[in-house]
Amino acid sequence: MIRASEVSVGDELPPLSLRITRADLVRYAGASGDFNPIHWNERFAREVGLPGVIAHGMLTMGMAVRIVTEWVGDPGAVVQYGVRFGRPVPVPDDDKGALVEVTAKVTKLLDDGTVKVNVTASFEGKSVLGGASAIVRLGA
Repeated sequence: MIRASEVSVGDELPPLSLRITRADLVRYAGASGDFNPIHWNERFAREVGLPGVIAHGMLTMGMAVRIVTEWVGDPGAVVQYGVRFGRPVPVPDDDKGALVEVTAKVTKLLDDGTVKVNVTASFEGKSVLGGASAIVRLGA
């Protein structure tokens, strides 16, 4: 686990590249119970004005926080995490899926031994999560 004394404002976490495939959407739908057809039916998604089948926002959110959990080494160290859903992630019907690029930076050292980390997730160069940040408890 990372220690508070090893962290400074401005530190960048190692970047993370994530692939979201249609198989991921099926697994997430089964786990979450979210079977909205925009996440599996191409025709329906286009009829409602989307560019095609899109990833679940909560799936994208959950995958993006991995940048923080891998950095800190303990998922339980994330004491708060929030995002706004900005833009959908279209997931093509192929073996490659959608590539989401995730970066993060320490933006604040808090008095209680936690740090604030801002997370940026983008697809095709455009942000898909707005205001994403995590509060992370570090080792002493």
